Order: sequence, then structure tokens, then C-alpha cells
Amino acid sequence: MTRFHHLRRRAVLVMALGALTACSQAADPADAVSLTQAHEAHQAGQAVLIDIREPHEHAQGVAQGARLLPMSQLGERLAEVPTDASKPVYLICATQNRSRASLKALRERGVYGHVRYVSGGMTGWVQQGLPTVTPFRKF
Repeated sequence: MTRFHHLRRRAVLVMALGALTACSQAADPADAVSLTQAHEAHQAGQAVLIDIREPHEHAQGVAQGARLLPMSQLGERLAEVPTDASKPVYLICATQNRSRASLKALRERGVYGHVRYVSGGMTGWVQQGLPTVTPFRKF
């Protein structure tokens, strides 16, 4: 393996470890947005919604227009998370555990103060009857 591959694997591991430790820490209520707030801001184009569930979970349905960025790929695809603080970024997973952990890992990088997680996750999204679509699958 090249040095680049070793560094990239290390970055992914560090991010994953940070995310796992974040799961056990109490969340700051200011870091969360409600399902309604996330849906309305996303639909109005006022926020970017990033679904960090894994591809097999995306296949069950995603919020229309959400960016699909699995947590397992976050470290290597970090450039896909907008850094422009003028437009909030909302992370959503199944129940909010992974999105909350990913938020903590992003915040440690210093440029993601505008990122929040969606309280209730896609489980709550579906329970509230908010719209979902089946994403296009590449073969």
C-alpha cells in the first residue's frame, strides 16, 4: 500500500473512533434540529440535508433531494460536506446516533459549526409521514 492509502485509512479510522466515543457523550440540544425544521428548510433550499446511512439503508427510502454520504465513507469524502457557513447542513441517519457522532467528528475539524443533526432521524421522518423516494441505484 502507498503512503497515501495508509494516511487515508488512518483518517477514516480516527474519524470512526471519534464518532464511537461521541455516542456515549451527552448531546448539546443546540446541535439538533427537529424533523419539521429540517424538512421545511431542506425543501425551501435553505439547508443541505445529508443522509449518512449506509447504501443498504438508503435503498429503503431517503428524503427527496438529500445527499447520500454514508458515515463509513465520510472521512474519504469529506470534501462533499459544504463548508459555507451561510447555509446550514443537517445530518440524518436512522435514529440520530450516527448523525450526532458524525457531527462531533466534523466539529473537531473546526470548520463545521453550521452542521447540525436531525433529531429523530429517518425513523421519525417516516413515522411523521414526511416524503421519501427510492434513490437511483448504480449497477
